[in-house]
Amino acid sequence: MSYPTPWQPWQGQNGPQPWQGQSAPAMLAAHADRERAVDVLRAGFGEGRLEQDEFEKRVARAYAARTVGELAVLVGDLPQGPVPLSAASGPAPRTFLPAPPPATNGKAVAAMVCGVLTLMTAGVTGVPAVILGHTARSEIRRTGEGGEGFAMAGLVLGWLSVAGWTLLLTVLIAAALVSR
Repeated sequence: MSYPTPWQPWQGQNGPQPWQGQSAPAMLAAHADRERAVDVLRAGFGEGRLEQDEFEKRVARAYAARTVGELAVLVGDLPQGPVPLSAASGPAPRTFLPAPPPATNGKAVAAMVCGVLTLMTAGVTGVPAVILGHTARSEIRRTGEGGEGFAMAGLVLGWLSVAGWTLLLTVLIAAALVSR
């Protein structure tokens, strides 16, 4: 059994063409078939698989092709779509995956909540906000957890509450001493 040789750009139009087969006529190509073949050629040219002159010759032959076999020969040596991954390739190694974000420290969240609640509790949660904020920052430095911003927000709001209460008590004490 002899197999037809693939088309080579230097072959002329004379002689039997490989897509004509032995005795069975080939199916006629539609416009959509030609466009698909030209799209494959464009992709191959864009990927650097074809030189400019070879690309132009193949595109001209694709638009002049009469059968699907002629088109198949023109794109036979080019990949025609995504190449499927082999089953042997598993998930990507952890080295190539993005690092997961660090967990947020729970005490940092609690410090921020207490700091925000100082406005609604008239400053009662200010001291817990300061204590939780300092504890959270030390844990964050030690463990590498996230939540530094939460801890700092709790600290700032807690210290503002403590400073407000201190100022209010100082003013009240001074007013009491002056009124004696």
